[in-house]
Amino acid sequence: MKILLVEDDATTIDYIVKGFLEQGHNIETASDGHQGLSLATSSQYDLMILDRMLPQLDGLKLLAALRATGNQTPVLILSALAHVDERVKGLRAGGDDYMTKPFAFSELLVRAEKLMHRGQSVPVITDLMVGSLKMELLTRNVTLDGQELMLQPKEFQLLKFLMEHANQVISRTLLFEAVWDYHFDPRTNVIDVHIAKLRRKFEELGHGELIETVRGAGYRLRQRH
Repeated sequence: MKILLVEDDATTIDYIVKGFLEQGHNIETASDGHQGLSLATSSQYDLMILDRMLPQLDGLKLLAALRATGNQTPVLILSALAHVDERVKGLRAGGDDYMTKPFAFSELLVRAEKLMHRGQSVPVITDLMVGSLKMELLTRNVTLDGQELMLQPKEFQLLKFLMEHANQVISRTLLFEAVWDYHFDPRTNVIDVHIAKLRRKFEELGHGELIETVRGAGYRLRQRH
C-alpha cells in the first residue's frame, strides 16, 4: 500500500514512517500543507494521514481543496485537537477517520489498514484461528483446545475483534468503538468487565494468559507457539 503522511513534527514523522515501513507499506511524507496538497493531487495514494495544524496550509483547508478536485483518497486525520467539536469538523470536512495525539502506532495501523482495504473485494472468512482457539463465524461456535466456550453476544464480538488483530495491542477506545459502535466514554468500565469475563472462561480451561493487559495501551490476544 502507498501512504502519504502530511505532518510537520519530525519525531512523529520518524515514528510513523518506521512503523509502516516495518509493516511492508510504502510511505511518502510532506512537512507542510502546500507540499502535501501538491503530492496528493499529482500521485495516487491508498491513504493519506493528515495533521490538522500545518504550516502554509491548514490541514482542513488542504482536505477541502483535495475533495474539491474529486479526489476520494481515504484520509485519516491525526491531530492534537481532541475535542469532539474538532473531530466533527474534521469528519465533515471530508475525513474518513479521526485519531487524536498522543496515539499508539498499533491503533493507527489497524485504522489505516481498515481504510486502505475499504471497498476492496476480500475473501469471505468463516473461521478464525489463533493457536488452539477457534471461532466459527457462521455457527458462532468457539472452542479452545477442542473444548467449547459459551460466550454472550458482546463477549463473542469482543473476542472476534481481538482474534482478527491477534498479537496487536488494541486500545480500549478502538475496542469500544468496534464492539459497542459508539464513541468511547472513559468513565465506563464495560470493556474491563467483558475482558475479565473472557479471562475467567479461558482460565477455566487453563489459558488465562491468552489476553494480555498492556498497561496504558490496551489489550492483546497472544498467539501461543
